[in-house]
Amino acid sequence: MSSTPNLSHGRGYLAIPGPSVMPEAVLNAMHRPAPNIYSGELVQMMPALMQDLRRVARTQHHVAMYIGNGHAAWEAALANVISPGDKVLVPATGRFGIGWGEMAKGLGAEVEVMDFGKQSAMDLARISERLAADKSHEIKAVLAVHVDTSTSVLNDIAGVRAALDAAGHPALLMADCIASLACDRFEMDDWGVDVMVTGCQKGLMVPPGVSFVFFNDRAAQVRTKMPRVSMFWDWAPRANPEEFYQYHCGTAPTHHIYGLRAALDLIHAETVEAVWARHAVLARAVWAACDAWSTEGSFALNIGDPALRSHAVTALRLEAPQATQLREWVQHNIGLTLGIGLGMAPPGSPESHGFFRLGHMGHVNGHMIMGLLGGLEAGMASIGIKRGQGALDAAAKVIGGV
Repeated sequence: MSSTPNLSHGRGYLAIPGPSVMPEAVLNAMHRPAPNIYSGELVQMMPALMQDLRRVARTQHHVAMYIGNGHAAWEAALANVISPGDKVLVPATGRFGIGWGEMAKGLGAEVEVMDFGKQSAMDLARISERLAADKSHEIKAVLAVHVDTSTSVLNDIAGVRAALDAAGHPALLMADCIASLACDRFEMDDWGVDVMVTGCQKGLMVPPGVSFVFFNDRAAQVRTKMPRVSMFWDWAPRANPEEFYQYHCGTAPTHHIYGLRAALDLIHAETVEAVWARHAVLARAVWAACDAWSTEGSFALNIGDPALRSHAVTALRLEAPQATQLREWVQHNIGLTLGIGLGMAPPGSPESHGFFRLGHMGHVNGHMIMGLLGGLEAGMASIGIKRGQGALDAAAKVIGGV
């Protein structure tokens, strides 16, 4: 028998950038028999649920709910405002900007990608130049990812609106907030966003399976001019249903609704502003530890400028194959699961084993983040990864407000 016990038994910690840790209140709310989908509690709770979703998105406008993941929300948003042959501009800062563009191409759109790489935010000056050059307004929408989960970059969505307005350009501003909603500050109405998409499995702390498209009156007007929108993707009856079944174009995702109700109750009890502030402090603690580790060896934050980093996810680099070795060690030995490096290198290539990510979104607090960082320290010590010292002390000072 090995003299070293396995320390992974007990409750595991899923520290990936979604699905996020689910609160007990959400799990308990979902642990119930199937409800009546024609009358009663489930039907009655939907109007308030939709209003509370708007409060998180900071919008007074419309929201449509879909049974599906974030990719479904991408397609739903596009299907309501983009016709085959329309041009969309995609300022990409990682895999998910590219992916949304691929979804648009699959629907017949002409996709123009401005690729800013994997370590930079969107260049607003270049976007402004491109919009100003589009004198005939061929571009119908700008697909902008607020936080690209693959690179952990935080993009300036309000800045894209300013670029559109300065150019006098009528294109819709469409924002992907799948990783950022209820983690990083987002102001749909104040920032002039026309369409926003998100999912339930990250900042909203619910198991994957439900996604949302928020849209304003300007986008709704574009929808009315579409030659056709399939019944399932059409956001009009979902946002303004005459019957309960129209919220979901059929049978409701019953248990997701109960879980979402519990999650929204938690968010609004804390307040959205306090949720943003909590994520900001916890992110700074993660960065402080990473900065200390990066003073020696190959350990590095993917995004160098703290102002351009998401508060929900942190992408990291190590000399390959150390990132994969570290992920495997902490999962098998201490029950900690880290995120893979997604879209940073071709899958299965030697370089792909040099990237990993930390999810610090949703139902997380100070001691969980300290445990996450302590687990990383233990793993790097066991494997023999060269790193700087003082990481946990640096994080503890942030957590402690020192």
